[in-house]
Amino acid sequence: MRDEKIKIIDSGLIDYAQALDLQLELLKDRQADKIANTVLLLEHPAVITLGARKSENKLIATEEFLLSQKIVLESAGRGGGTTAHNPGQIVVYPIIKLKSIGLGVNEYVRSLEGIGIELLKMVGVESGQRKGLPGLWVGGKKIASIGVQIKKWTTIHGMAINICNDLSIFDNIVPCGLDDVEMTSVLKETSKKWDLSKVKEMLAELCDKHWSKIR
Repeated sequence: MRDEKIKIIDSGLIDYAQALDLQLELLKDRQADKIANTVLLLEHPAVITLGARKSENKLIATEEFLLSQKIVLESAGRGGGTTAHNPGQIVVYPIIKLKSIGLGVNEYVRSLEGIGIELLKMVGVESGQRKGLPGLWVGGKKIASIGVQIKKWTTIHGMAINICNDLSIFDNIVPCGLDDVEMTSVLKETSKKWDLSKVKEMLAELCDKHWSKIR
């Protein structure tokens, strides 16, 4: 099929395992050019995910304690270490054939980070990268986690941005294997609780701006 403008899908609140299955299905279709480049915007119920590098996966709480708190533990297969998702955090999963938008792997990761930085600025938070450390940061505090996987030049997984979620879920892990990291959110930084549907609209516009460059 011909390349088309990127498609944005709001998947609402969806279990992590279900979202992963959806990503893998879309990945297969995108690799076969059956669909256009696609971005899923969604939230997850409380879940802790483990990255592909076992050395970066660090849990503080026991699995029994997580179960008692109704927090699911899942293996993700992406880059990066342990992270956490819960309602109020917006997750971005792009399924993009990189050659269709003229980007290499490193350029794609920079563009993903750029989208997060632009979005956060739009909601009143100045953020940036820290050399050698994944994600987006507000000073020394982490506000977004990034972990991607590339299969046959097509992307899955992506970025999770803390908007108004309960940050106590991060007390159960060492985020991305980095000791002494304080997590923050848009709500914590600005005391303003944004309508998540409005934030998703902003994200959709940014994804379109950055990734609908068909070449």
